[in-house]
Amino acid sequence: MRFPLSLTRSLTSYLVKKRLSGETKFPLVLMLEPLHACNLTCTGCGRIREYASTIRQTLSVEECLESIDECGAPVVSICGGEPLIYRGIEELVAKTVERKKHVYLCTNGTSLEKKLSGFRPGSRLFINVHLDGMEATHDLAVQRKGVFAKAVAGIKAAKAAGFQVCTNTTVYRETDIHEIAVLCDYLTELGVDGFMIAPAYGYAAVQAANPDRAAGIFLTRDEIRTKFGQARELLQNYRLVTSPLYLEFLAGDRELTCAAWANPTRNVKGWKGPCYLITDGHYATYRELIRATEWDRFGPGNDPRCEHCMMHCGFEPAAVFAAQRGLRDMLRMAVWQMG
Repeated sequence: MRFPLSLTRSLTSYLVKKRLSGETKFPLVLMLEPLHACNLTCTGCGRIREYASTIRQTLSVEECLESIDECGAPVVSICGGEPLIYRGIEELVAKTVERKKHVYLCTNGTSLEKKLSGFRPGSRLFINVHLDGMEATHDLAVQRKGVFAKAVAGIKAAKAAGFQVCTNTTVYRETDIHEIAVLCDYLTELGVDGFMIAPAYGYAAVQAANPDRAAGIFLTRDEIRTKFGQARELLQNYRLVTSPLYLEFLAGDRELTCAAWANPTRNVKGWKGPCYLITDGHYATYRELIRATEWDRFGPGNDPRCEHCMMHCGFEPAAVFAAQRGLRDMLRMAVWQMG
């Protein structure tokens, strides 16, 4: 199976309950950022730039758990910043799993081997390591030599210890899809359980920091469709955990309407709105975020900031909802999950 049975069962039960309750907007994945500090300065990341004034602030473990309980999403993606430098990360992961949530611990991998003993392997914990290419390419993207080697060492240690490991790859204008296929080959040999792949998005914080560089690395919507049309063909035999419906959207064979409300972001300033990448404000509660945001104002054709966005945080949940509305897509997703 592509995902653990416990995740499939939890998500299916959750979706059925929400449908029966008549709710139309509800969370699937909580993007939890207990800090924005990081030990890297990656070219495509806006967090350390957007939150420079609060870079030293953190959420307490208690605040994180309160947000998890308040939101109620069945999946929690612990990100940042670099969560492995967060004091209390071991306690946060353990207590989130105790709540029967499924956790994706998103890391650049540089501290993974050293920190691994603080976690327990299980079906509810995925370690998600960011890799944007093979060694030379990835080290260039993160602006530091040796990062790829440290991440790979962490992956090897995690697999040896019995952890589920997936990788997350961002595709830029300069990305060679053939190199991503080589990366998937290499990671498959290491026993990695699945590969996430998604296009980069040139959001304001990155563009403001380095407009000349940003103009050269981020993809337009048409470029994404060309790139992912190629990627879908080259990567179809690898264990992708990017859903086939989302890949069809990226390749231009399907239209989806952004469902950013399903992947809310909680960070040191509050509940970030309207989405993971665009900030118009921060709210005290998840419910306030949902009520106060005019969701129909966003998306391609509505807000110019959304024009080239095809990010997984808005459109992967849209693919999940689309599958719930059609028997054919539902069966395709079921077959894909079993693959």
